Amino acid sequence: MQVILPRIGMVAAWRAEARRLAASGVPAEEVRWTVGDPAPDLFGETPGLRAGQAIELRLPREAVERIETALHHSDPERFARAYAIVLRLSQGRLRWGDRSDPALHRLLAQEKAVRRDIHKMHAFVRFREIGDPAAVRRAFAAWFEPAHPIAEAAAPFFAGRFGDMDWVIATPHLTARFEDGALNFSETQGKAPPPADATEDLWRTYFANIFNPARLMVSAMTSEMPRKYWKNLPEAELIPELIRTAPERAMAMQAAMPTEPPTRAAKLRPERPALPEGATLATMKPALDACRRCPIGGCATQGVAGEGPETARLMIVGEQPGDREDLEGRPFAGPAGQLFDAMAEEAGLDRAAAWVTNAVKHFKFTPRGKRRIHQRPDAGEVEACRWWLDLERKLVRPKAVLAMGATAAFSLTGNGRDIARRRGTVETLADGTPCLLTLHPAHLLRLPDPVLRAELQAKVTADLRLAAGLSA
Repeated sequence: MQVILPRIGMVAAWRAEARRLAASGVPAEEVRWTVGDPAPDLFGETPGLRAGQAIELRLPREAVERIETALHHSDPERFARAYAIVLRLSQGRLRWGDRSDPALHRLLAQEKAVRRDIHKMHAFVRFREIGDPAAVRRAFAAWFEPAHPIAEAAAPFFAGRFGDMDWVIATPHLTARFEDGALNFSETQGKAPPPADATEDLWRTYFANIFNPARLMVSAMTSEMPRKYWKNLPEAELIPELIRTAPERAMAMQAAMPTEPPTRAAKLRPERPALPEGATLATMKPALDACRRCPIGGCATQGVAGEGPETARLMIVGEQPGDREDLEGRPFAGPAGQLFDAMAEEAGLDRAAAWVTNAVKHFKFTPRGKRRIHQRPDAGEVEACRWWLDLERKLVRPKAVLAMGATAAFSLTGNGRDIARRRGTVETLADGTPCLLTLHPAHLLRLPDPVLRAELQAKVTADLRLAAGLSA
């Protein structure tokens, strides 16, 4: 049996014929599908039709939509394949989505190709004005060459988007015509694109100016805009030259970049105050209390300066003051400081002979009821406070430095990562001073496992013993 489908309304006609044939019990192998003119039979007359029991078509909604989309493919076997799949789905001999079935796998692949072709048509149709620009409804025309006969599937998108104008989109198969809000189709007669208009020069100028040579990726561009569409894109004639000159244009862009920060940058990043002239360890406390180089200084009670003899051979650097330190104005005065004192005594390290300070001089916290919860200072805050630590190192000139915790390690070495792995190692600072890295006592207090806490405390005590030896 030969079924001839019209070129216009092809999918709807196939749907009606499939229902009629299934109701008559006609198997798929007994039907030959063609579009437009009847196909000649090479073997003479059509044999008698084998009909069987009627088949009720019951399909998932998704199956209907995707099968009908696949029918816009250019494969001449698509109608026969789709009818066979519909029968097998309705009879329970095939499960929808089973890609192990060759026929269904091919149908789904063709459906994907059709959807991609529709997407390309939506993206690459270029209208040219053919009517009077002053008319109530302006008129436009476009020529597009899709890979598949998709005009009927793709045209409703343009009707919804450009409903206030009349337009014609001609393809090699069908021509879509939208006039006065009505969309209709006809078979394409002539196959010549409409003449160019003045708007295309403006579009080419715009395209050339937004083309960024520094971000050129030719493979990605041709993947999204295949070369087969270029001949009908007015901007495509510019692309080869834009690609050829991209390297030198990118270098010119780089050379033209400003070397001085713009004026607005000074407002966003105001100058930080310089060190007070003639500052000493004895006079730095008032300047530290008034420091506002970072937001922490405006929230803390006071700045906490280091303490110890000015001739100390060892400098011990912690993270930042805690709640007790902020109130008392002394470093290592809270629970972490008490643990440090106990470990130092066990290690034979005399705290009174060392300069004890912090990388950050103000207490950073989050209020929670009546309590102030410790917050770790960020990298910008550590950088802002480093000048105070540099001043202390310049004035004390210790023989060795002990960095306790990640913040101290970051302030002194520029790297606060992997402090547990680096613990117990000695690194050399920029001025040649040896710096021993270890854990902060507060970290030990936060450990819930008493066995692990005791193990790490013993290791930190050993580090303090090593620090005492380095500064001897």
